[in-house]
Amino acid sequence: MSKIKIFALGGLNEEGKNMYVVKVDADIFIFDAGLKFASDNLLGVDYVIPNFDYIKENIKHVKGLFITHCHEKNMGAVCDIVKEIPSLKVYLTGFSAKVLKKELEESGIKFKNIITIDPYKKISFGKNSVFPVRLTHSVPDNVGYALNTHDGTIFYTGNYVFDATMLGPYKADIGKLAYIGKQGVLCMLGESMYADKIGYTSPKNRISKLIRNTLSKTDNRLIVTVFTAHVSRIEELFNEVSKTTRRIVVMGHKLQNIINDMLDSKLVNFDKSRIGDLSNIDDKDAVILISNEREKPFMHLNRIINGYDKYVKIKPTDTVLLMEPINDYNEKLAIKVVDDISKCGVNVITMSKKDNLLHHASSEDIMLMLDLINPKYYVPVIGEYRHMIKNANAASHIGMPKENILLKQNGDVISITNGKLDESFDHVKTDDILIDGNSYQDASGLVLKDREVLSDNGIVIICATLDKKTKEILAKPEVLTRGFIYVKESTELIEEMKRISLEVIEENISKNYVEYNKIKTGIRERLSSYLYEETECRPMVITVVQEV
Repeated sequence: MSKIKIFALGGLNEEGKNMYVVKVDADIFIFDAGLKFASDNLLGVDYVIPNFDYIKENIKHVKGLFITHCHEKNMGAVCDIVKEIPSLKVYLTGFSAKVLKKELEESGIKFKNIITIDPYKKISFGKNSVFPVRLTHSVPDNVGYALNTHDGTIFYTGNYVFDATMLGPYKADIGKLAYIGKQGVLCMLGESMYADKIGYTSPKNRISKLIRNTLSKTDNRLIVTVFTAHVSRIEELFNEVSKTTRRIVVMGHKLQNIINDMLDSKLVNFDKSRIGDLSNIDDKDAVILISNEREKPFMHLNRIINGYDKYVKIKPTDTVLLMEPINDYNEKLAIKVVDDISKCGVNVITMSKKDNLLHHASSEDIMLMLDLINPKYYVPVIGEYRHMIKNANAASHIGMPKENILLKQNGDVISITNGKLDESFDHVKTDDILIDGNSYQDASGLVLKDREVLSDNGIVIICATLDKKTKEILAKPEVLTRGFIYVKESTELIEEMKRISLEVIEENISKNYVEYNKIKTGIRERLSSYLYEETECRPMVITVVQEV
C-alpha cells in the first residue's frame, strides 16, 4: 500500500509553466518543466518559470524530471533548473533530447544527466516504474507517462490530439493506451487547453490546404512566421513548397537547427538544394521562414516591420502568413503586428482561432482519452481555470462521478492513501520566478515596482557636494530629471526643488557629522509631497551627496 501525493508547481489556471509532481511514499517524480511568456505588465521580464524550491529541498528523493515534448511551455524551464540543480536527472525522448542539448549548449550550461528514452520501454525505480507511451502532437516523439505504483497507475497525458493522418513518430498508440487503462489507472492528469471546443481537434489542426492556397495566389515573396518547435507545421509547409518551384530561406539559428534535424532524420523529404541562403532573400519566389522566439512571440517579425532587421526588409509586394492561430494569450500582440504589417501596404494572412487549431485535445479527444484510460480519479491540468472547468464537464459527460474529478490550484495537494482519496488541505508553496536576461535573482517584485514607477512618472536625481573636513556645502543641490517634466518649461518647479533639497541638507549637517540617511529620506519625502501637490505625479527621487 502507498501514500501518494499529487500537486502542481505550475500549469494550473495559467497558460504555460507546466510542472507536476507525484510523490509515491518517499519517491518523487516530476513531469514537465515549462515556462510562461511574460505579460505586458512584467516590465523587462523575458519569461516566467515555476519556483522549484521544493525540488531543491527534496532532491535526494527526486527520481527524475520526465519531459513529454520540447515545447517551451513544457520544457522551457529545464535550462534554468539544471543550472541550479546539476544532479537532477532529465528523461526525454530522442527529438526532445536533441533540442535540449542545443539549448544547454547555447546557454553555456554543462549538464551530463540527460537520459534519452524510447517510447514503450519501462524505466524501473525500485517498486515503481515509468512507462512512456507515444501520443500525437505537433512535434515527433511526444509522449505521455504512466507511473506504475502498487495502488495503480498515475497517467499524465501532457499535450495530445487524436489524428489518424499523423504517422510515424507522431502516431498515438491507441492500443497501448487501452492496455494501460485495463491494468487499472488510479488517477489521470489530462490537458485542458481546448476543452471548451466542441468535437475533435482534427482536422482543424491541419493547414496544408491554407498553405497551398496561399502559395497558388501569391506571385511574389512570401514571409512565413512559425514557432520553432511546431515541427508538424514546418513539415506541412515544406511538403507544399516542394510541389512548387519556390525556394525556402530559413532565418534564425535555432530554426535552422530544427530544420537540419528534420532533414537529417528524414522527418520531411525535401530537396536540400531548394533551401536558399541570404543571397536569395530578395528573390521574387522566395519563401522566407522566420521564427517566434521564447521571450516574445512575433519578435522577429516586429524587427522586420520596424526596419531593424539586418537582412530582411519589408516590401509592399510581400505577403505575410502567420502560420499559427491567434489565441487568447497572444491576441493583443498579434493584432498589433497585423495592423503594423497592413500599414506597410503588405497583404497579411492570419489563421482563425475557431477554424485553425493547434495540436491540443478538444472535448471529444478528452472524452476518448478518458474512455481509453478509465481512471478512478481525474485531475484537469494545463490551462486556465475556465478550460479546466470545461475539462471537468467533459469527464462528467461520460459518467465520471463528480467527487472523483479534482479541480485544484497550483500547490494544492491531492493525497491518496491505499488507493482512496484523503480529505487533505495540504499546500506546497508555489511562486513565479521572473527571468530577466541570464538571471532570475534581480527581477523581484521590488525591481518590477521600481520599473513601473519609472515608466509611469520618471526619475528625479538630486546631487550635492560637501567639504570632507568642514562639512560645508561646496556645490548646492542640482536637479537632474528624466521622464518627469520638460526642464526648460519648469524653471520655477526646479528652483523650488533645489530650495527644498538645500533646506533638508542644512538641517542635517553639523561641524563634525552628516546625517546621510536623514538627508536622503527627508529629500525623498518632502520632494515627493511637493511634486505630487504640483503635478499629481510621484517620480522616483534619488539623492546623491558626495564629499571631496
